[in-house]
Amino acid sequence: MDRFGPDDWSGVAMLVVCVGVGVPVILGATEPAVPHAVWLAGFAAVIAAAVGSVFTERPAARYVLYGLAVVVSWGLVVTAPGAGLLPILLVALAALGAELVTVPVALAVTGANTAIVAVTAARQGGGAVDVLTVGGFYALIQLATVLSVAASLRERRARRELAAANVELRAAGVLLEESARTAERLRISRELHDLIGHQLTVLALELEAARHRADGRAREHVERAGTVARELLADVRATVDTLRTDHATDLAEALRRVGRQVPGLAVTVEIDDAVGADEEQTAVLVRAMQEIVTNTLRHGHAATLRVEVARDGDRIRMTAVDDGRGTREVRVGNGLRGLSERVAALGGDVSFDGAASFDGTAGFRVTATVPVR
Repeated sequence: MDRFGPDDWSGVAMLVVCVGVGVPVILGATEPAVPHAVWLAGFAAVIAAAVGSVFTERPAARYVLYGLAVVVSWGLVVTAPGAGLLPILLVALAALGAELVTVPVALAVTGANTAIVAVTAARQGGGAVDVLTVGGFYALIQLATVLSVAASLRERRARRELAAANVELRAAGVLLEESARTAERLRISRELHDLIGHQLTVLALELEAARHRADGRAREHVERAGTVARELLADVRATVDTLRTDHATDLAEALRRVGRQVPGLAVTVEIDDAVGADEEQTAVLVRAMQEIVTNTLRHGHAATLRVEVARDGDRIRMTAVDDGRGTREVRVGNGLRGLSERVAALGGDVSFDGAASFDGTAGFRVTATVPVR
C-alpha cells in the first residue's frame, strides 16, 4: 500500500533540492576552499544528519543531529562561495527546524544563516549594497518558509485534535445512548412489575377464591380464567426478568460508530459472531476503541487502523494494530494508562507492542482481553 502523502512527497522534493544545489561542487564545476573530499564528506554529513533528525524518535538525538546539519552547512556555504544556489541548503534547514525543534530555534537559525550568506557574499567581493541585498533576500525567503511550515504544523495539529475530539464525542454518544436504553428498560420493567404484575396477582387470587365457590359450568370457566391469569402473570414476570438482565448491545455497530469517518485514518472493525459482551464490558471496549483511535491520530502517523474482537476461550480479546511508524520504546501516557485501568477493573489485561507487523510493515499494536461473563 502506498502510504506517501503530500507531506512525504514534499519532503522528498526538498531532499532532492538540497542534493541538487550541491551538484556544481560535487561534479567539480566549482572548487571549494577546502579539499574536495573534505567538502564532499561534509555535504554527505549534512544530508545524513538532516534525514536522521527527521526519523529519530529521541528528542535529544533530534536536536544534536539538526544542530550538526546546521553548523556543517555553514562551513559548506562559506568554503564554496561560488556554488550559486548552495545557500538554498540553509533555507531548507531553517524550514526543517520549524518542524523538528521549535519556531524560536528556527528563527535563531534563520538569523545565523543570514549572517553566513552575508559573509559569503562579502568574500566574493560584493559591496555593501550587494551584501545587504543578498542577505535580505535569503532572510525573507527563510522567514516566509519557516512561518509557512509553522502555520502548516498548527493546522495539522488542530485537525488532529478536532478529529480526536470528534472520536471522543462519538464514544460518549454511544455510551449515553446505551445508558438511556438501559434506564428505559428498567423503567418499563418496574412499571410491568408494580402495575400489571400486582394486578394480575390480585386477579389470580380472586379467581382462585371464585373457583372454590362456583359449581357446574361456572366453575369450569373460572378455572380456565385462573389458568390464563397465572400464565399471563408468569409471562409478565419473565418479561420483567429479561428487561432487567438482558443488556445485549450491538458491539460491532458501537465500535464502528466510534471509528467511522475519521479524517486521515481508515478504521476497519471485525467482530466474531461468538462475542457477547454485557453493558459494562461494552462500555470498556468502546472506551478502549476511543483511546486507540485518538492515540493513533495523535502519535501513530498511520493511514490505517485495524481492530479485531474475537472469543479466545473464556476471554474476549480485542486487538488493534496500525500501519504507523511504531516505536522502539513504548511510553505509556495518561490515555493508555487509563485504558489499562479500565480493563484491569474487569479482571483483564492490556499489552502494547511498538514494533508490530501490519501487512509486512512496522506498526503499533494494542491487545486487551477481558473475561467472558
